[in-house]
Amino acid sequence: MDTSTAAQQRGPGVEKSAIRKVAVRLVPFVALMFFVNYLDRTAISFAAPNGMQDDLALSAAQFGFASGVFFVGYLLLEVPSNIALNKFGARRWLARIMVSWGVVALLFTWVQDFTQLAVLRFLLGVAEAGFFPGAVLFLSLWVPARHRGKILALFYLAQPLTTVIGAPLAGWLIQQHGVFGLEGWRFMFFGVAIPAIVLGVVAWFYLADDPRDAKWLTAAEKDWLTGELAAEKQQTAAESGHHGIRSVFGNGRVWTLAMLYFGFIYGLYTLAFFLPAIIGDFEQRFGTTFGVFEKGLITAVPYLPAAIVLYLWSRDATRRGLRSWHITVPAVVGAVSVPLALFAGSPELTIAIITVTACAIFAALPNFWTLPTKFLTGVAAAAGIALINTVGNLAGFLAPYVTGALFDWTGSYVVPMFVVGAFLLLSAVLMVLLARTERADRRVPAAE
Repeated sequence: MDTSTAAQQRGPGVEKSAIRKVAVRLVPFVALMFFVNYLDRTAISFAAPNGMQDDLALSAAQFGFASGVFFVGYLLLEVPSNIALNKFGARRWLARIMVSWGVVALLFTWVQDFTQLAVLRFLLGVAEAGFFPGAVLFLSLWVPARHRGKILALFYLAQPLTTVIGAPLAGWLIQQHGVFGLEGWRFMFFGVAIPAIVLGVVAWFYLADDPRDAKWLTAAEKDWLTGELAAEKQQTAAESGHHGIRSVFGNGRVWTLAMLYFGFIYGLYTLAFFLPAIIGDFEQRFGTTFGVFEKGLITAVPYLPAAIVLYLWSRDATRRGLRSWHITVPAVVGAVSVPLALFAGSPELTIAIITVTACAIFAALPNFWTLPTKFLTGVAAAAGIALINTVGNLAGFLAPYVTGALFDWTGSYVVPMFVVGAFLLLSAVLMVLLARTERADRRVPAAE
């Protein structure tokens, strides 16, 4: 290879075109997978206040348990699933996950009682285990660290947009009462399950495991990406040491990140599962009445601004370089705002405050996921990301169950929302402590 060709491969033009192609060819498709994943996971929150809770005679605590038991199966297989993805390749494993969860999600159409609902939610968690950390790891393996925040932010846009688009879509599907002889909420489950199966089949043929397999990259772009990623991997291993799977489980930084993530996920899933119920409570609190589709639109309101803030906040973190306050500030804002929503004097003010909370949570999450791959590589990165997601997603079980139980006990959402605020405040404190520890470590000279 002559020097001019080598210079071209290292030039900014090749870097820009390679990152742009990854952003255009991979991120939208993986984000669409995430969109369907999150919609299937939270569909129960739309079904419950629109017929399912009455038809199955569910208490608030039973609904909370059924919502949260998903995460028991999910967490049991999270780490093994991500290690399997690292072994078999993302294309095969992500496709397998999608088809599996689509089949289980389809069975919700015919659920008859609380026991069946709980069993299916558990099995849905088993089927979905490993998807989110696998998708994060997959995208992280395609771009160098300096571009990772931007790529993960584009991917993470799918989560708030799931509610922006998915809530009205779920409301519309529920209104199609009688199609195939099904109640509206049952047809909604049917309608959101089929896309998962279809996307799983498409993923098998569409995705590539790494840049070397991408036919849509030029030779120069492949060489630049593989070279940058290999050099970064060597540098990370030299600075942080070679971590095996066992060492990950004893790594204090990994566990701190896991607990930090726990706080954000507790807030995220409390909103996801109970915001439709809080909106349904407007009639009693404020004397307002909304139709099913209108409730879906109102549920979507906080998430469109959240998507915009997510993108702008992550772009600022990419431009400045990630700072600890990019995560700490949103955590504090969320901690303060979420309990205040219950003291608002109108539906409009309640939704406005909840919008602030949603913006805060979503602003922090994509920036958070750039942290583990700064010190973990290879199978350790797969295990570490899965472990963080596993511990963090314990909140996915606890948040809906504790929120439902506290509502049954107190008769309102005031105490449950203060609990959410406390966990978000914990996340802020942990981020401050982690940043201080890292600064102290950098001041200590390396041993000769």
